[in-house]
Amino acid sequence: MKGLKHFIIPFIGLKEGNHSFQYQIDNKFFEEFQYDEFNEADISVDVNFTKKNTLLELMFSINGTVNIPCDVTGEYYNQSIIGDYKLVVKFGPEFNDDNDEILIIPYDTYQINVAQYIYELAVLSVPTKRIHPNVLNGTMKSESLKKLKELEVNKEKTVEEQSTDPRWDKLKDLLTGKNT
Repeated sequence: MKGLKHFIIPFIGLKEGNHSFQYQIDNKFFEEFQYDEFNEADISVDVNFTKKNTLLELMFSINGTVNIPCDVTGEYYNQSIIGDYKLVVKFGPEFNDDNDEILIIPYDTYQINVAQYIYELAVLSVPTKRIHPNVLNGTMKSESLKKLKELEVNKEKTVEEQSTDPRWDKLKDLLTGKNT
């Protein structure tokens, strides 16, 4: 994960107070995590980093688009994503990330890598059911839909289905209670 070095925030030299970091995420970022669900990605990430005497607060905000396949048609489309995530970093005797919102790092740590948190926030901001907007509004035009229309069974009855055998008509009369 050599390509993720600029996601390391060395907080030991920062003054107490608010600090802001901005990142622009593309496919190279997701390739570092071996994640290939996105065809293209263009995501802006803002990290509001607050350094306090005994802890650190990080507020992640992402906004952008990812090009993903539709679950219904398989066609790729641009899905906008927006997400926020708050992380509190405390200091302790050993590393502990059991809690999703609180991270405990050793006392002698002087930097934090935010790449994993950005990655998780981006992936989890994509809807679980990914549907192309044109499918929702009924204007989707794709090769697969054209082929399905071509192969659709003609709803008109054939001549064979329209004419019935008179013997079956007598049995149908028994069901309806008609005696002719």
